[in-house]
Amino acid sequence: MTPKPNPALVTQDAVRRLPRLALLLFCAAYVLPGLFGRDPWRGAELVAFGQMLSIAEGRAPWLAPALGGVPTDAALLPHWIGALAIRAGSGWLDPALAARLPFAALLVLTLVAVWYATFHLARSDAAQPLPFAFGGEASPVDYARAMADGALLVLIATLGLLQLGHQTTPELAQLAAVAGLQWAWAAAPHRVWPARLGVLAALPLLAACGAPAMAVALGVGALLLFWRSADAGLRALRPWLAAATVLAALLAWPSGAWAWRVAPALDVGSLARLLLWFLWPAWPLALWTVWQWRRHLAQRHLAIPLLVLLVAGVTSVAMDGSDRALMLGLPGIAVLAAFALPTLQRSGAAAIDWLSVFFFSVCAAIVWVFYAAMQTGTPAKALGTVLRLAPGFAPQMSWPGLVLAAAATLAWLGLVRWRTGRHRAVIWKSVVLPAGGVALVWLLLMTLWLPLLDYGRSNRPLAERLVRHVPDGQCIAVPQGPPSLVAALEFHGQRRVDATPRAARGRCPVLMLVLPLRGPDLARGNALAATQRALGWQEVARERRPTDRSEAVVVFRRSPG
Repeated sequence: MTPKPNPALVTQDAVRRLPRLALLLFCAAYVLPGLFGRDPWRGAELVAFGQMLSIAEGRAPWLAPALGGVPTDAALLPHWIGALAIRAGSGWLDPALAARLPFAALLVLTLVAVWYATFHLARSDAAQPLPFAFGGEASPVDYARAMADGALLVLIATLGLLQLGHQTTPELAQLAAVAGLQWAWAAAPHRVWPARLGVLAALPLLAACGAPAMAVALGVGALLLFWRSADAGLRALRPWLAAATVLAALLAWPSGAWAWRVAPALDVGSLARLLLWFLWPAWPLALWTVWQWRRHLAQRHLAIPLLVLLVAGVTSVAMDGSDRALMLGLPGIAVLAAFALPTLQRSGAAAIDWLSVFFFSVCAAIVWVFYAAMQTGTPAKALGTVLRLAPGFAPQMSWPGLVLAAAATLAWLGLVRWRTGRHRAVIWKSVVLPAGGVALVWLLLMTLWLPLLDYGRSNRPLAERLVRHVPDGQCIAVPQGPPSLVAALEFHGQRRVDATPRAARGRCPVLMLVLPLRGPDLARGNALAATQRALGWQEVARERRPTDRSEAVVVFRRSPG
């Protein structure tokens, strides 16, 4: 059979690699901001950290993570990683930073795995650009290296990874496992034993991190894909893949990880909005790849990332548009988007460039204007907005953060000047500005706005207000309370918390209830407070987070009688 023509036409001049120092600076500007100097933010990150801290401090058993004495269905391995890091840093490292460090390493591992997966896939014969009649086409290794640079830049530029990729949550460990699995599949023809060991480790680790259904789906999907593959390296991987799939399924049973989270209904509108912004700018590039390479979709350089993206996408849809499930498809869509770069037309590249310049420059300007308002009071309207949204916030000045932010802004201006000064031939040129813009805005937020964001998204201000009503040594009853509140009282408040359903009948002299301040649940909340007063509890105070107007925490003490 005559092979179908390859759509890629690439010259040797177009595969100059991104300077390694510039690539490392991109990665550092993306990974390091937000690692230091902030609290765990409320929600999934604070809940996960609270369970890690409970294990590390001996308040919860290693085999049954808990918060406030209430067992959770959390995945064991990611919480063990955080708990071990907290124990290793005990006495000399802040627990939040200690738990965050190994997860930052997992983010780095994800970036590295995507780079090498793309490198190996781009080296395959089907992915190589067409040769020219008189020579001058790109060499295979240089082409693969340039494509890998492009995939890494696409992953950094993808908006969905920005916040979730910097959180201390099990999903980041799952992402690293998926990226490692994709690398093992890609490297099978070139790195036989490392690929086999990678498959044998990645699928069980993915199951142990709380995603056994996805691990089995990826394993079965790969078996079907590799069964009749023309690539001998992929066919040789089949027994190892089958063993890893069985091991992943069995590993999930003892930990009770086979808990289905399928949603009964699907909000199509919310899902569409999630896909549009979460996968930007990777999704238009991936669609262009599928169209341009449509006659080659069965080749491994496209089939492997398509499988990763498909499994993650179906899982996200089944979970009613879960962004955390969709995040696991980012390694696949980054590789797919990279194969659009050799075929991208000049008009498409120009549209991406100018949209990136406009959007990220405006975002950076907004960050600087509000920072100036917080420090100098000018413009007054911006300062008024900050004080209205975050009442009680006291601006802080950090000279190292200011210097880093100024240097990043100057680097962005230099990058824009380089890209728009004249047309560049390198194939990764179209994703430099999106990646640089994302790294710039994230660094500005994590330096100039970090005190404000920490004030608004941390539960420390609320916990500090609440523990003023709790003498040292006394425990707090928070029956079936929100996990974020329980974790904040244990970490920030340094109090023992009983969150079991019968906590109000226990020995804790202080009771706290979360009651709505508005909406349809207001009457029910007032009735609940009245019931507690009738049962012998005396209301002491009502506190709320400075940035929250929807609910308050009511503090009760036992009546003397």
